[in-house]
Amino acid sequence: MGIIFWFSSQPSNELPNFDWADAFIKKSGHVFEYAILAIWLWYALGMDGNRRRWFAWLLAFLYAITDEFHQSFVPGRFPSFWDVLLFDNFGALIGLWFANRFIK
Repeated sequence: MGIIFWFSSQPSNELPNFDWADAFIKKSGHVFEYAILAIWLWYALGMDGNRRRWFAWLLAFLYAITDEFHQSFVPGRFPSFWDVLLFDNFGALIGLWFANRFIK
């Protein structure tokens, strides 16, 4: 959560520009960050059963909402409903699926 917060605190003019791949790399970062966050949350909850897995997803989803709100206070950044709904949510779901399938 601290790493996500730190990345979200960077003003837009301090973010790297990846030229033609900029959007892909940054949106992939959202997916990866929230996949890892959801896995760690589920691990912290004991990785026991579907209820805890869905609770880990809910916590990751709620954190994504607060993170987008936080970005509204950072110069040059703005909150994005689509980042939460598509990229962060999808990342959390993929991470939990992966952990349930291969790690647990």
